[in-house]
Amino acid sequence: MNTPDASRAGVSAVSASEATQSLWLRILVRCLISTAVPLVAVAGTAFFIVGPSAGMSSVFGWLLVALFFGVSLLIGHFAGRSNPSGALGLFAVTYAIKVVGFAAVLFFVGAPSWLERSWFFGAAVGTVVVWQIVEIAVFAGARHQLYDHQSASQTEVDRA
Repeated sequence: MNTPDASRAGVSAVSASEATQSLWLRILVRCLISTAVPLVAVAGTAFFIVGPSAGMSSVFGWLLVALFFGVSLLIGHFAGRSNPSGALGLFAVTYAIKVVGFAAVLFFVGAPSWLERSWFFGAAVGTVVVWQIVEIAVFAGARHQLYDHQSASQTEVDRA
């Protein structure tokens, strides 16, 4: 069978590229920036409508979520350099430890007296939603190296 594109089948206009460098840090930076912009608007609104405690409550909600998710991305960055396939396993273990740790801290320390619960909750939920959208979008756009071409070409040299 001969198709119009058959003559170009061996020629590729797209060149191969390497895996995305420092994926986890890139995700972290993009998530922090993408959630900080709405935070400024929410905290400013809370400050002018209710007062400083509402503005600080919004910032505290964002900070708690950023810390919660940021720790995982930092662990993925440092562990992923030496063991890329083990990074996802570390995410799962880290998640369990963080949930228990954050719950224990919030339970034993309690909420500060200045905390405006509705502004804290709204900022935290909004941050989680935006963070997850950005994290998925950046991860989906990353290039993942499926095969180790250097070790395959080294094997070819070793055979010769």
